[in-house]
Amino acid sequence: MNLSMPIPARRLAVVFVALCVTPFAVAQLRSDPAAKKPMTRAPVGEAPNLASFGVVEWLQRLHTASRERSYVGTFVVSASAGNLSSARIWHACEGDLQLERVEALTGPARSTFRRNDHVMTFLPDTKVVKSEKRESLELFPNLLGAPDSSIADFYGVRVLGHDRVAGFDTDVISLVPRDSLRFGYRIWSEHRSGLVVKLQTVDGDGKVVEQSAFSELQLDAPVKVHALSQMMQSTAGYRVEKSELERTTSMAEGWALKTPVAGFKPTSCYRRAMGGAGARERTVQWTFSDGLASVSLFIEPYDAQRQPQEVVLMLGATYTMTRRLVDKGGDWWLTVVGEVPPQTLEAFAQSLARTR
Repeated sequence: MNLSMPIPARRLAVVFVALCVTPFAVAQLRSDPAAKKPMTRAPVGEAPNLASFGVVEWLQRLHTASRERSYVGTFVVSASAGNLSSARIWHACEGDLQLERVEALTGPARSTFRRNDHVMTFLPDTKVVKSEKRESLELFPNLLGAPDSSIADFYGVRVLGHDRVAGFDTDVISLVPRDSLRFGYRIWSEHRSGLVVKLQTVDGDGKVVEQSAFSELQLDAPVKVHALSQMMQSTAGYRVEKSELERTTSMAEGWALKTPVAGFKPTSCYRRAMGGAGARERTVQWTFSDGLASVSLFIEPYDAQRQPQEVVLMLGATYTMTRRLVDKGGDWWLTVVGEVPPQTLEAFAQSLARTR
């Protein structure tokens, strides 16, 4: 399994999507009767009374702000290992249309554009544009029928106080996990709008394993959807590579979890070509989420000449585990990636089973 984006850039992209905090939380509102009451909106220019907000109401506020405000800013991600990535971000919204441009300021040159769930990444050094659909940016409709899917079962919320970030007054909250299968989060949100401007991921000991923040931010910037759309469509001189994804199910691919991992619900399952378009072999990507953290299982045929030894790697809040799986049905190579503690990846690896 070859992740196409270099790790520092991939972490930057992952954390930025997390800062638009989580479309999944909105889906939870639709499936949790206790959360269906409308959130009270304050008059324009005033912040709502946040003292009584629960975790779902907080996530709704943060998510709504990310979809209703245009902005431009410089975004920085730092990991405990000393890795540092930064990007310039332009975000525009027009009704249900969300359009972003993310320009990497560190590492190899790249510009990533997102128009709702359509993502295009421009690589000027190789004159390649990678085009793909990312369902993880959607509202996870497959989860809407799950009666027990409630993020409040797995996270609590505490209001920590107030602070200033990038010149803005912010409310600071802590999302506290109720078990050891997930990290906690400290979130700084702009006081009036709720837009997330800083995020820390913390482990079970309260240690910050990753931090991301806007070092400079202009809210309600005059970013035009039309202008960003034109830039996204300007592929002259580039070779466009479309990601070959085929929607499937774990059952159809012959995989199941013997025991569910608490709180994590399947959100999507795809097959993708291992060696580019037209390749016969396929990697199965099965993705799960608890509403904040996500875990992806990549399963492919084992190749002794291509696959390295089994390892557990860490970069900031992201852990990667590789494992060889041998059973009567075949020989497989598993890669598990997630913004979760390593024991969570181990739980997935131990539970994964071949069904045919």
